Amino acid sequence: MSSKVTLTITQGKLPGRQYTFDSRTTCILGRSADCYPQLPDDEEHLTISRYHCLLDINPPHIRVRDFGSRNGTYVNDKKIGQRERHQTPEEGAKLIFPEYDLQTDDEIKLGNTVFVVFIEVDKQEIKPPDFLPDTFNIHNHQPNKVNFLDKIKRLLGLAETGDKRLQGIRGYNIVKLLGKGGFGEVYLAQHHQSGNLVALKVMLPAVAADERAIKMFLRETENTKFLQHPHVVKLLDYGFSESIFFFTMEYCNRGTVWDLMEHLGGRLSVDVAVPIILQVLDGLSYAHNAEIPYIKLADNGFGKGRGLVHRDLKPSNIFLSYVDGKVVAKIGDYGLSKAFDLAGLSGFTFTGSKAGSPAFMPRQQVLEFKYAQPEVDVWAAAASLYNMLTGYLPRNFTGDPWLAVLQNHPVPILLRDDSIPKALAEVIDLGLVEKPEIYFKSAVDFKKALLSSI
Repeated sequence: MSSKVTLTITQGKLPGRQYTFDSRTTCILGRSADCYPQLPDDEEHLTISRYHCLLDINPPHIRVRDFGSRNGTYVNDKKIGQRERHQTPEEGAKLIFPEYDLQTDDEIKLGNTVFVVFIEVDKQEIKPPDFLPDTFNIHNHQPNKVNFLDKIKRLLGLAETGDKRLQGIRGYNIVKLLGKGGFGEVYLAQHHQSGNLVALKVMLPAVAADERAIKMFLRETENTKFLQHPHVVKLLDYGFSESIFFFTMEYCNRGTVWDLMEHLGGRLSVDVAVPIILQVLDGLSYAHNAEIPYIKLADNGFGKGRGLVHRDLKPSNIFLSYVDGKVVAKIGDYGLSKAFDLAGLSGFTFTGSKAGSPAFMPRQQVLEFKYAQPEVDVWAAAASLYNMLTGYLPRNFTGDPWLAVLQNHPVPILLRDDSIPKALAEVIDLGLVEKPEIYFKSAVDFKKALLSSI
C-alpha cells in the first residue's frame, strides 16, 4: 500500500466530496474553473479567492500555502501566518508566505468550506535509509549540509574495488566543480586511461528515500538514457549507492546559455539566440516523440511508449559545445528534474524557502503538475528565447511567484526591447500565449513559425 492523503469536505455546499492523492502532486484551491478542488463561484463564496491557496503534496506529507488571499486560509480555526518580510545579513529582504504542514484530522477552512485531512502512512515508505544519522534531519525532512566532494570521492574509491554497482564511474578522477544545485553538485571528471571527460553529477534526496521511490526514479532515468540526439546531452551511465544517485553525462565544453548571457552583458543578439533555440527545438521534437522503454500503462504495468517531457527547460539547462568549428546547443538534465520530483525525492518543491521561481513555467504546468504535456516545453523554449534576447523574464513577478504564474500575463516582448524585429516579436509573443491553452502544441510548429519570421 502506498501512503495516501485524503481531503474530505465536511462543511459547505459540497459535503462528503473526497479527493485522494497517492503520489507527488500539487493542486490549487479556489473558485476559478481551473482549480482542483474547485469551490463554487457564487455570492456565498466570494470570501474565497479565485486562486486561494496551494496544496503541496508528497504523501504522507502535505503542506498548505496561502496566496495572500484577502480573507486568509485557516487551519484548525487559526489563520496561518501573515505574509511578511524577513531579513538576514546573508539573504537581505525576503518575502515569506504563510504555510502550514498538515497532519491527520487537521481542518482547512476557506470561507464556509471545511476540508478534513486524513493521512494513511505506509511505514515501509518512511523507513529511514542508511545515510540518516549523518546527513538527514528526521524532524524537518531536510538534508543537512553534505560534503558532496567527499561522498563522490568515496564512491570513486569503492568503484576501484570492483563494486558492480559503480561500474559507470570506475576509472574516473575529479578535475573540478562545475556547478551546484538544490539537491547535488556536478563535477568535471576525466577517465585516467582514455582521457575522456564527462560531467559527473551526484544527487541526494531531500526526504527519506524508500525503495519504491528509488526504483521509480531509476526507471525514469533509464528512459532518459535512451535519448540519443545531437541536441540532447547524452546520459552515459547512472547508479545508486551509499544513498546517493550518480550520473555520468556528456561534457559540454562551452558551458550554458546562461553563462554566455552573463559573459555578453545579460542578453544575446538575434543572430546568436535564434539559432540556439532552433537547435533546442530540434532536440525537443526528437525527445517528445522518441520511443522509450518504460511508460506506465492503464493496468499500472509498464511497457514501451513514446515521448518524454523535460519540464525544466531554461537558459541554464541549455548547454553549448564546440563541434567541428561550430557551436552546438544541447538540452541538459533531460527528465531528471521531473523524475526526481515525481518520485517524491525532492520533498516540497512548490513551497518553502528553497522553492525555485517558476520563471520559465506556463500556468498549465502549475495547474497540471503531474500531467505536463510536451507543449509546456515549447512554451519554456519561447520563454528562454525571450529571456536570451531581452535579459528579462516574460512575466512580472510580484508577490507569490506561483500566483504570478496563474494571474500575470507575459509582457509583450517589444515592451522590453523595441529593437527586436517585429515579425520575430510576434512569433515569440504567440509562443507565450497560454490562455485558454498554449498556442504552439509542438516544437516543430514553433520552429516553422520562427523560421518564417527571420
